[in-house]
Amino acid sequence: MKIAVVKEQAAGERRVAATPETVKKFKALGADVAVEAGAGLTASIADADYAAAGATVGDRAATVAGADIILGVQGPAADSLAGAKPGAWIAAGLNPFGERARVDAYAAAGFEALAMEFMPRITRAQSMDILSSQSNLSGYKAVLDAAAEYGKAFPMMMTAAGTVSAAKAFIMGVGVAGLQAIATARRLGAQVSATDVRAATKEQIESLGAKAIFVEKVAGIEGEGTGGYATEMSDEYKAAQAELVSAHIAKQDIVITTALIPGRPAPRLITDAQIATMKPGSVIVDLAVEQGGNVEGAVAGEVVERHGVKIVGHRNVPSRLATDASALFSRNLYNFLSAFWDKDKNAPVLDEEIGNAIRLTQGGKVVNERLLA
Repeated sequence: MKIAVVKEQAAGERRVAATPETVKKFKALGADVAVEAGAGLTASIADADYAAAGATVGDRAATVAGADIILGVQGPAADSLAGAKPGAWIAAGLNPFGERARVDAYAAAGFEALAMEFMPRITRAQSMDILSSQSNLSGYKAVLDAAAEYGKAFPMMMTAAGTVSAAKAFIMGVGVAGLQAIATARRLGAQVSATDVRAATKEQIESLGAKAIFVEKVAGIEGEGTGGYATEMSDEYKAAQAELVSAHIAKQDIVITTALIPGRPAPRLITDAQIATMKPGSVIVDLAVEQGGNVEGAVAGEVVERHGVKIVGHRNVPSRLATDASALFSRNLYNFLSAFWDKDKNAPVLDEEIGNAIRLTQGGKVVNERLLA
């Protein structure tokens, strides 16, 4: 059993799909591990560190030659994997809806593509969930990015020269990223409030010491979709939420938006008119900018200014913390493969529940129901 770890090809991607820690663990399972030269450099991992952990380090062709499993952060191009075994697994974040042509290319090449972001949100798969591990870091980094752009201090400061008021931070979308953003903003001393379409998150917000801002008296709206994800809301709810947010957002110094709906464009949470009501010097960080953005006027990869408000739209936020993001991502991959490792076959054997959820291609065809619907 050969596991290949490839160097990321996507522009700006600094993460790597394995670390010396996980290489050692794969070796302990009985696998051979090959790492493409330079794969870990942008995550502060030298080739020598992989070699010391027991991996073979070489060029792309040598790395994927004879590979049974290919690990990546983002999906490698199918035509760059020549020499891998027929039916080899590709386990990575594959962006199936946004990169459908690449999925089709995997099928045509005979690979079995496994989309790690399709991992079901069930208890036994929590340690394999790349979305949660990477979103946790995104929420943290979003607050630091906001602090870097904000021209004032976050905490209240009482000095001989007078008092500095605490910044007011508003978190929109309370999934993993939003909860970490709340906690980080609180640690920095901001006055924090948060909102979400899922009623169940109110208790989570308040448990972190933030104020919950929720639409009231709109019956039958819970916002909870399959697997704990948010769903698209009714027009009635959207109107009520827009009114509530408009009144609240005008008083905020920092706003961080995190709302995503799998397989669909990010919902619009903040309009240009709402931005215009904010104080000059305020900062908005849009963590959904790569899926269309929660904020009108946000630009992927740029920090723009509208009505005196800075809108931060950094791409690939986890990659901005490449060392820690790689450590967590690689553990997700190891936890996934090791959970299904068959000692007799010296290979992982997926069960039906998880296998059907994450498998995109098999036998030369696209087989995932979410892509065939």
